[in-house]
Amino acid sequence: MTSFDWSPDGRTIVFAHTPDPKINTNFLESDISMVPSDSGAIEVVVKRPGADRSPLFSPDGKKIAFVSHGGQPEPIGLGDVYTVELESGELAALPHTPDRNANLIGWKPDGSGLIIGEAYHTSRVALDVPLDQNGNVKILTNTDGTAWNISTSEKGSQMAYVYQTPDSPPELYVTRSSSLDVKRISNVNQDVVMPEMGKTEVIRWKSKDGLEVEGLLTYPVGYEDGDKVPLVLQIHGGPAGVFTKSFTGNPSIYMTQYFAQKGIAVLRPNPRGSTGYGKDFRYANFRDWGYGDYEDVMSGVDKVIEMGLADEDKMAVMGWSYGGYMTSFLVTRTDRFKAASMGAGLPNLVSMTTTTDIPDYLVGHMGNEFWEDYDTYEKHSAIYRIKNVKTPTQVIHGQNDLRVPFTQGQEFYVALKRLGVPTEMLVLPRTPHGPREPKLLMEVSPRILKWIDPYIRPGS
Repeated sequence: MTSFDWSPDGRTIVFAHTPDPKINTNFLESDISMVPSDSGAIEVVVKRPGADRSPLFSPDGKKIAFVSHGGQPEPIGLGDVYTVELESGELAALPHTPDRNANLIGWKPDGSGLIIGEAYHTSRVALDVPLDQNGNVKILTNTDGTAWNISTSEKGSQMAYVYQTPDSPPELYVTRSSSLDVKRISNVNQDVVMPEMGKTEVIRWKSKDGLEVEGLLTYPVGYEDGDKVPLVLQIHGGPAGVFTKSFTGNPSIYMTQYFAQKGIAVLRPNPRGSTGYGKDFRYANFRDWGYGDYEDVMSGVDKVIEMGLADEDKMAVMGWSYGGYMTSFLVTRTDRFKAASMGAGLPNLVSMTTTTDIPDYLVGHMGNEFWEDYDTYEKHSAIYRIKNVKTPTQVIHGQNDLRVPFTQGQEFYVALKRLGVPTEMLVLPRTPHGPREPKLLMEVSPRILKWIDPYIRPGS
């Protein structure tokens, strides 16, 4: 069972589940069924190929809304909104949301539509999605920041959410579901003494093939126009991750303001494959890892250089998970970066497929099993281009990582060491796919800075 909801009368539970207990990839296959709350026979409500998930009863109990692949497995990721009439079993598709990656929040009180949460470019917003297929989807929250943990009141007339911007930490806000009249109701960060922060702005550029890409650029603290400063390119995971306008002082694996405090600019691009820009953009790196997305991020670096901000002789690159994959690929294709840090990266897609806990996700992006298409897997694996690496590259990996197994980082580190490329490997104990313990989380950025400093801030 992956998710469930109670009927308004409390007599029935609707839930999403995998159709076969042998299937452990419920992001590819799941159905929707109902069962009486006092136990009884299970009734299948929606059964078809692909994932149907996150069911919610309508206020009158006559319909169920759910998120769906649409009748076929979509390993790269798709989340359209549907309803099913319980009496007739009739399915209806709601208007597509901008990203087609919906997260159901709740029904509107009159049953005329739903409130959903979704990434929208560099924001995360609440949306009003009508039942009418010809209706318009409306944005309900401010796009200057990000709205998280969205919740509607029992009658649906009000909405609460945690909102933050690059310059302001998270606080709780409430608004009427039908307006943008927002009121902040918490002050949990009012007593925090904020240091001077580097400003963050959205920048846009054209990639090599003309695709428009955007990202977030954080300036060093105290930056003055005309200064040329060291630049760190940070690449997100996923590949269907996204950098949004969240507070840049938040704790994370890569602490943006930590680098800004040290006089370093940070570019966080959203290359093809990112979420937040619609289905076509998210699918644009299908069978193309390390190529089109490479041009996207490198064009972003060139944009920052053209702005007169970045010193092209003092640049580094870092990233976690898919960002680590891209870091490994970049250092095999260019020596423009003076240093690199690969976090939980996957340089060998063949061995990755046979050891990860989500093999279907990788196979979905490559289009076939590796034994049926070795060329594609090798073409998109940095390990097969390892002899090209000249960039001093740090490797960081969690000891207990099942998503990107520890051996992926080990492969790259050992190969670099045997090549004579400056390298080191930092193993985070007890750590799955990313540090969880505060002391380990706080360890990563200082270790990265210590590694890249001699190359991008010599003498610092």
